[in-house]
Amino acid sequence: MSAIIAEPKSFRPDIEGLRALAVLGVIAFHFGVTDLPGGFVGVDVFFVISGYLITKHLLQEIDRRGTVDLLTFYARRARRLLPASIFVILVTLFAGYFILAPSEQQLYSKGALFASTYVINLWLIRWSLDYFAPDASNNPFIHFWSLSVEEQFYLVWPALLLLLVRVRADRRSLFIMMAGIAAISFAACAWLTDVSQPWAFYFSPFRAWEFALGGLAAMTLSESWAKRSAISPLLGWAGLALILGTYLTVSEEDPFPGFIALAPAMGTVMVLLSGMRESRVAPKNILAMAPFQWTGKLSYSLYLWHWPVIVYAAMLMPDMSIVQRLACLALTFVLSIISYHLVENPIRRNAWLVAGTGRSIGLAAILTVSGAALAYGNAKFAGRNFNPEQQLIATSAERSSSVRQTDESCVADLETVKPRPCVFGASMSDKTVVLFGDSHADHWSTPLIEIAKKEGFRLITYMKSSCRATRMTTYNIKLRRDYTECDDWREQAIKEIIAMKPQMVIVSQLSISHLDEEISDPSEYPLRKQQWAEGITSTAEELSDVGIDVVYLRDVPTHKSYIDKCVARALWQKREPSVCDTPRAEAMDDADAKTEREIIARVENARYVDMTDLFCSETTCQAMIDGKLTFRDRHHIATPYAASLAAPMERAVFENQMAHIQNGRTNAAKDRAVPMAR
Repeated sequence: MSAIIAEPKSFRPDIEGLRALAVLGVIAFHFGVTDLPGGFVGVDVFFVISGYLITKHLLQEIDRRGTVDLLTFYARRARRLLPASIFVILVTLFAGYFILAPSEQQLYSKGALFASTYVINLWLIRWSLDYFAPDASNNPFIHFWSLSVEEQFYLVWPALLLLLVRVRADRRSLFIMMAGIAAISFAACAWLTDVSQPWAFYFSPFRAWEFALGGLAAMTLSESWAKRSAISPLLGWAGLALILGTYLTVSEEDPFPGFIALAPAMGTVMVLLSGMRESRVAPKNILAMAPFQWTGKLSYSLYLWHWPVIVYAAMLMPDMSIVQRLACLALTFVLSIISYHLVENPIRRNAWLVAGTGRSIGLAAILTVSGAALAYGNAKFAGRNFNPEQQLIATSAERSSSVRQTDESCVADLETVKPRPCVFGASMSDKTVVLFGDSHADHWSTPLIEIAKKEGFRLITYMKSSCRATRMTTYNIKLRRDYTECDDWREQAIKEIIAMKPQMVIVSQLSISHLDEEISDPSEYPLRKQQWAEGITSTAEELSDVGIDVVYLRDVPTHKSYIDKCVARALWQKREPSVCDTPRAEAMDDADAKTEREIIARVENARYVDMTDLFCSETTCQAMIDGKLTFRDRHHIATPYAASLAAPMERAVFENQMAHIQNGRTNAAKDRAVPMAR
C-alpha cells in the first residue's frame, strides 16, 4: 500500500510503524495465520493513514502557496506508485506462464490489465456478484483492488480541495464538507454491507469515509494541543488496542466493512493523534522501533509481492507446511527488498524525473499503457496455447447442466423466494419424479433428464442456489447473514410438491460435512448437527407421510482443490492429472454419512442412495475417470461426466422402483389424505 510519503522535516516514525502493523496484518491473514483472522483490516488502516497524510500535505501546500499544484501532485504519485506496481504485474504475468493453465492465463491477464489502469476494484464488483464466477482466491492480482481505491481517491480529493480554494472556502467550511462526505459515505457503506456487500467493499465512494476520517484527524486538533494533552498516550494505546482487537476477533465471515470497519479506522485516528505528543509511555515509542521502521519502509513492496507469492505457492504446494509458508514469507521480503532498492526508490528519487513534472506524467502514461498492452498481449498469447487437451478441460468446466442449458432461472438465485418448477422428460405423463435441492441437485439433473426421456416419466425440478432441502436456517456467506430467503422458498416448494402428488422426490444437497464452514464458533457444531438431523427428518417425513417415495442422495466428494484448474495446470506442466486426486478419507466424511443414513432409515418410504463409487475408489477420489473431468470445481460434477452416469444412476435410484412409478401411486398412498395447495 502507498500512504503518501511525508517530507523529511515532518517525518513521523510512528506512522512508518503503523504502516508496518497494517501490512503485517494483511500478510498474516493471507498466509493463513488463523490466530489473526481479521488481519485483512490492515487495508483499512492504510486508507486512514493515506487520508491523514494527503490532507495534511495538501493543506500545508495551500497555506504556503494559496493553491494546489495538481500536476506536481500527480507526478509525485506516479513516481511513487506506478514503477513498482507495473514491475510486480509484469513479473507475475511472466511467472504465470509456467504455473497457470492457458485458460487461467487468459482470465487473470484481465486482472493485470485492470490493475495496470487502477480500476480492478470495479471488475471485482462484477466478479463477486456472479455466483458462478471463477475462484477469485486464485487471482494473483486481486489485491490491487485497494490500490485502485487509493488512486481513485488521489485523483479526486486534491482536485476537490483546489476547487474549494478557488471559491474561497475557509477551513471551517472544508471541515464541515469533509465530515459530510464521511457521514454520507459511511451510511451508504453500512447499508450496502447488508444489501450488496461487494459494492460496499470494493467501490471507492463507499470507502471514502475512511480517507475522510484521516483527513478530519489532520484538521481536528492542533499539534500544540496534542503535544500538551496528558490523554494523548492513553488515546494511542486505546487506538492500538482497537486495531489489534479487530485483528484478533473479526473474520472474513463477518459483515464487512460496515460498522465493524469503524473499529480499526477509529483506532488508526487515535494512534495518529497520539503520535503528536512526545511521551515515554506512548505507543509511538514501540512503533518507532527498528523492526517496525524497516518493515514500514518496505510496506508498499511487501503488499505488492506477498499475494502473488502465496497464490502461486499454494498452486504448486496445495498442502503447504509451516516451513514452506515461512519460506514464502522470506521470498516475499527478498523480492520486496529488490524492488524497493532497484525499482521503487531509484525512480521515485530520480533527479531527471523530479526536475520536470511533465516527465513524470509522461512516465505514468507510458507505464500505464505498457502494462495494459502487455496484459492484453499475454491474454492473446495464452489463447494460442489452447490445445485440444486444454480445450476439453475448459469446455467440461464451463458447460452448464441440462437444466441450465434450458433455462438459467430453473435454479433460483439467492434473492428469489417464489419457487419456479421446470418440467423435463415426458411432459404429458401422469408419472412424476421431483428433483429437490440446491446446486448439488442441479448437477444430477443431466443424467436424470436422460432417464426421464428413456423411461417416459415427467421430471420436475425445484432448485435454489445454496438452499438445502433440510429444514434448517443456514448462514449464507455471499449475503453475509442468515439465508431467510431459502427458508421461505423451501416451505413454498414443499407445499407445491405435496400438492403435485409425485411418485418420487429425489433430494440432493450440500451435506452436513460443510456445516463447520458456516459457523464461526466450533462449540456450536454439536447443536447445528442436531438441528440438521431434525431438519432432514422434518422434510423427509412431511413428504413421506403423504405417500411420496423419498430418495436421499449421499453428497458427492469435496476435493482439496478446484479440479478443473488443477488438471489444466497439471497437463500444462506435463504432469499426470492424478496429482489432483484427493484421498477418500479427506474428500468424504463417512461418520456424517452414517448419521444421514440412519436418519433416512427411520423414515417410512425413504431410501438412502450412495453413489460414491462413481467418483472414488476405496482409497482415492479421482480428478479424471475414463478421460473425463469428474468435477468442474471442488464439488460440482462436470456436466460431460454427469451425462455418462445415466445408466448407473438409473440402477441405483430406480431399480425396483420403476414399476411403482409406471403403475402410479401405491394403494397405501391412495388411501392417504393429501393437503391441497393454497
